[in-house]
Amino acid sequence: MTRSPFPLRRLFALALPLAVAGSAVLAGHALSEPARATAPAAASPMTPAAPVLVELYQSEGCSSCPPAEAYLNSIADRPNVIPLAFEVTYWDYLGWKDKFASPAYTQRQRDFAARSADHEVATPQFWIGGQRTVVGANPRAVEAAIAAVRPLAPVPSVSANSVTIAKGTAPARAATVWLVRYDPRVIEVPIKAGENGGRTLPHRNLVRELTQLGAWNGAAAHFAFAPAKGGLRNAVFLQDGPGGAVLSAGRDGR
Repeated sequence: MTRSPFPLRRLFALALPLAVAGSAVLAGHALSEPARATAPAAASPMTPAAPVLVELYQSEGCSSCPPAEAYLNSIADRPNVIPLAFEVTYWDYLGWKDKFASPAYTQRQRDFAARSADHEVATPQFWIGGQRTVVGANPRAVEAAIAAVRPLAPVPSVSANSVTIAKGTAPARAATVWLVRYDPRVIEVPIKAGENGGRTLPHRNLVRELTQLGAWNGAAAHFAFAPAKGGLRNAVFLQDGPGGAVLSAGRDGR
């Protein structure tokens, strides 16, 4: 796994480890237990099943990321999860600029670190339901985290141009409603420089847009948006503020 090269203490006033210049690849990725972030004191678990949001933070410039991405690609079509690949920017300096990376995705990963127990930022890093994190390519730990996460709000009903959220138990504070546009197709990217130079990396479920729609406070809500273009799909999730637990998630049925 490759840790972030940035001194995040200045950003969060947290004692995060600094990475050395270049890539700090650590031997062994397996974790005995997925780390747990602080969950909100919100609504009681809902009975209906909901897909679990699985976020992978990675970079085309990180040599440790392809095995984790291969696992994410393998679960892209599973109905019980919404697997999303967020490309981060902080490895671009190694000589390969990841064209799918966004500062907004990098900040989202840092927000998770700020509210988690160990404050860790690394690539590859999974966040499962915004509640548990797994660093490195460790499918067993990710699967255990998926099985442990339960929805805390109604499952969003997502169409091509809107989302409807049913009435439910009000969370302790209003949840942020996010719209994600992602590409479900396999995108083969030849990497010509950096740690993965000479390889061709297959991407699936790459996040292309992340937009805040509004807030949900327990009352029934409806949000409209423009239809996705270029073959992208829509996913919507409710989150307990920046870096907080994902209360529920849904995607369109296309």
